[in-house]
Amino acid sequence: MTVEAPTVPDRTRASASAGPRRNRWPRLTRIGLSVLSVLLGVLIWDLVSRNYTAFFLPSPRLTLDGAVELVRDGTLWDSVSASSTRILTGWLLGVLVGVPMGLLMGCIPWLRLMLDPYIQFFRFVPPIAFVTLAIIWLGPGEASKVALIFYTTVFIVALNTLAGVLSVNEIRMRAARALGAGPVRSLVSVVLPSTVPHVVTGARLAMGNSFLTIVSAEIVAAQSGLGSLIWTARNYAKTEWVFVGIIALGLLGYLFDWILRLVTGRTLRRYGVNF
Repeated sequence: MTVEAPTVPDRTRASASAGPRRNRWPRLTRIGLSVLSVLLGVLIWDLVSRNYTAFFLPSPRLTLDGAVELVRDGTLWDSVSASSTRILTGWLLGVLVGVPMGLLMGCIPWLRLMLDPYIQFFRFVPPIAFVTLAIIWLGPGEASKVALIFYTTVFIVALNTLAGVLSVNEIRMRAARALGAGPVRSLVSVVLPSTVPHVVTGARLAMGNSFLTIVSAEIVAAQSGLGSLIWTARNYAKTEWVFVGIIALGLLGYLFDWILRLVTGRTLRRYGVNF
């Protein structure tokens, strides 16, 4: 028995036919399905919560009441503001350091060999392992939380940027050199544009990890923030406040990622960023 491999034109036609299927659903239909999915989830949550006490599993209505209570006394806004400031500050610093680090490692082989053992070691050490050291070295203030966010961001961004540099087509580099471009000109005109999609992907992954880190840091040492809100809720037996904090974290992460995708998709589309 023989199996005929698809020819190039066949694969091209298959890809072309598969492309429009991604946008088969109208925008309103996709939004409607998402809203319907959320409503079904809330309905299931409500039905399940009726079989348990409010302390074990508060209902959606009780959670909403808890959210209103936290909004009225300003606790929820203060917590969202504190966590957002820490995440954005540490994440931005991590991106600003991680991108040049990845570029230099990709362009300078001896530097890559020297830094590679450190990156391969520290990227497997979770930020929560450094919470105690961060508090000892930097104190219980904002600096320790920002440093932990920076730590969880910089390696992800650097590794993704490095992967982007190493994936640059060698033919393009040879063509640039043949046209007289020096190392700096090749970096600006060939390497940087090719690594933009990898940088954006690394930044999005780092943003997700930043939310994981901030909760751990705020639970251990913080008087404000969503992690602190979730942790202190147990002192008042307010399980609905825990749910409010978790939902706020999810919505905040979704909002940050949506803004990042919107901004990069519009400003960096010519570099292959398309969300």
